[in-house]
Amino acid sequence: MARFLPKSMRWSLEVSRSTKRLSINFHATIPRHRFSTTHTFTKPLSPKSSRSRQTQRFSFSSGSKYFWPEAELPRQTRSPQNTETPEGLADLTEGFNDAPALQDPLKQHNWATSFHGLSSEPFAKEVTDVLLAPIVEGDVEVKPDGILYLPEIKYRRILNRAFGPGGWGLAPRGETIVTPKVVTREYALVALGRLISIARGEQDYFSADGIPTAAEGCKSNALTRCCKDLGIASELWDPRFIRKFLADHVKEIWAEHVVTKKKKKLYIRKDDKIGYPWKESRMPNSTA
Repeated sequence: MARFLPKSMRWSLEVSRSTKRLSINFHATIPRHRFSTTHTFTKPLSPKSSRSRQTQRFSFSSGSKYFWPEAELPRQTRSPQNTETPEGLADLTEGFNDAPALQDPLKQHNWATSFHGLSSEPFAKEVTDVLLAPIVEGDVEVKPDGILYLPEIKYRRILNRAFGPGGWGLAPRGETIVTPKVVTREYALVALGRLISIARGEQDYFSADGIPTAAEGCKSNALTRCCKDLGIASELWDPRFIRKFLADHVKEIWAEHVVTKKKKKLYIRKDDKIGYPWKESRMPNSTA
């Protein structure tokens, strides 16, 4: 006998005397199977059952999505392999269930648990020169709140110049965790067959449809954090460099939201222009 713990469940019962049919509307979300589905079951009522009370036994098979006597179900619905939801996409709000696969330790390293090569020896000078090269100020971007950052693609280009395409990679070290607002996962940066750094990436999302995109952003966030241990763009964590860059290349402006008409102070590069949905405006209560 199988048991299930639905995350949420609603059902309703309808009996029609005119058509002499029994209908049950059932909606359930089961976290373990990661689906949310609604089904309606209809069964003819015999004259005897319409006049007297009868008990009908319902059964549930692990992996099945339907609740009804199995003998009366279509063949494909009784199959435990049938896990596709009518809506098409699985419910990802409970997580991806994507733990790294175990590897044969005799053939290759299991980067989900291994620390192979960590701090074993420094990289060659030509690699080190690329990793520790001064940051190109033209590549640095500024967020509206004044935070400096280097676009994620710039980190990948630096790694490709240092190790060559295919000479480095990110290995997941755990499952993707999905909270009501954030997607997070731990990754390891591996270069030339050695583990270099471990960091946990995170990315906010606003609806369940954005979870896959947030998972990709989580990976990129982990990459930028791992690159700190290689010294890539280390100036972005240097307070003196930050203050000098803000003074030389960044300006503060007052901007107005074209839809809500709200005004806000924003930071942009001096060689950039404010973009939609903001437009440059005067300071509030300013008569100039």
